[in-house]
Amino acid sequence: MKKFLILLFLTFGIVSLSENVDILIKNATVLTMDAKRTVIENGVVAIKNNTIVEVGREELLSKYKGKKTIDAEKDIVMPGFINTHTHVSMVAFRSLADDLPDRLSRYIFPLENKLVSRDLVYKGAVYGILEMVSTGTTTFTDMYYFEDEVAKAAELIGMRGVLGETVIKNPVADAKEPYGGIEYAEKFIKQYKNSKLVTPAFAPHAPYTVDEEHLKKITELSKKYNVPVLMHVAETENEVKQIKEKYNMTVVEYLNSIGFLTDKVVAAHVIFANDNDIKILKETGTGIAHNMVANIKSAKGVSPALKMYDEGLRIGLGTDGPMSGNTLDLVSQFGYVAKVHKLANKDRAAMPPHKVVEMATMGGAKALHMEDKIGSLEKGKLADIIIIDTKSLNMQPIYDPYSAIVYSMLPTDVKTTIINGKIIMENKKIKTYDVKKAKEDLKGLEETVKREASKL
Repeated sequence: MKKFLILLFLTFGIVSLSENVDILIKNATVLTMDAKRTVIENGVVAIKNNTIVEVGREELLSKYKGKKTIDAEKDIVMPGFINTHTHVSMVAFRSLADDLPDRLSRYIFPLENKLVSRDLVYKGAVYGILEMVSTGTTTFTDMYYFEDEVAKAAELIGMRGVLGETVIKNPVADAKEPYGGIEYAEKFIKQYKNSKLVTPAFAPHAPYTVDEEHLKKITELSKKYNVPVLMHVAETENEVKQIKEKYNMTVVEYLNSIGFLTDKVVAAHVIFANDNDIKILKETGTGIAHNMVANIKSAKGVSPALKMYDEGLRIGLGTDGPMSGNTLDLVSQFGYVAKVHKLANKDRAAMPPHKVVEMATMGGAKALHMEDKIGSLEKGKLADIIIIDTKSLNMQPIYDPYSAIVYSMLPTDVKTTIINGKIIMENKKIKTYDVKKAKEDLKGLEETVKREASKL
């Protein structure tokens, strides 16, 4: 036996019993967000290429050897957050004319008509994506113009995105003809269809700004290209009134009647939905993006999101655009989601923290129909992982990690963000883009917006 081992050593060199992986995270409190919401103390996560190889207890340290090993020091390691609805490049207009009743018509629409360009969209996207990365978002869903510029920014920084090119009945910055966004979207989809990070999509604006003919056309094209469809649905009282007067149906009933609601659709907001609407949304497999902060800031109402969650709908959380909710981090949403639903239901036990965290992770993955790839830390899934600092003053003590995340955590408590197996931020330092440059570029946009806003 001894001679055999010597011969093996001389022939093949030192025989390692450990499997090499790219990143090994150890000494972690792992919130897997799997079906059982398994929590692993002294946990280990092994990552190879862009995939989670294994998740388990400290015994895995004898099985794997990492090219890079991260000692989590008992911090929380969990799947990254999934922002199911935003308009990231609108960060250029953040805090402008907040709370004015005629804000959209007086400021935003005129400024968009004048200023939205490839340059603004790209620079705004870079800045907004960095804000999301720094606060634990690893996948975002976006609707805007020049969406290929958002895609370019996402790939450069290393962010995962479901990105929809806006389709609307009016001439806009990137489509001078009504509904020109359809043609633009087709080109965008063909360009990014095989991207490792970007999932291109159609984004019809809303049921009242895209007619039945074009909604049906988009439905057929989404099937042809096998891509998602993103749209604002049942967001405003005026929208509900228009659809009721024209079709004598709810917004959800109308969209279902024309075959629009499918398992490719992600419906943002859905504030106005009755029991039958909820039944339709579940039967059609439609994803829902719940945007609590933007909805209450604009006084639109509280979506029946808790009922949707409890009845098994595909529902995740979104920030909406950074001029609607003003932040792009999901962490700031958590407390509002929990507390406002308690108030609306007059039940302090309603919307417990684990439901909020699940909506921010697996719920978002299900809303995007990507639960086989992201949303939990499980073997074979893509390595989209964050590490949360549990030693900050606001986080201690921790008796329940879900409660700590929802009620105590600040966006700045995210330490490390890994997307597709790549470390994008480590110890709160962005590694893939110059943050100083992003801030300077945004400052330049700010000066332009100020100048044009002063003329209105």
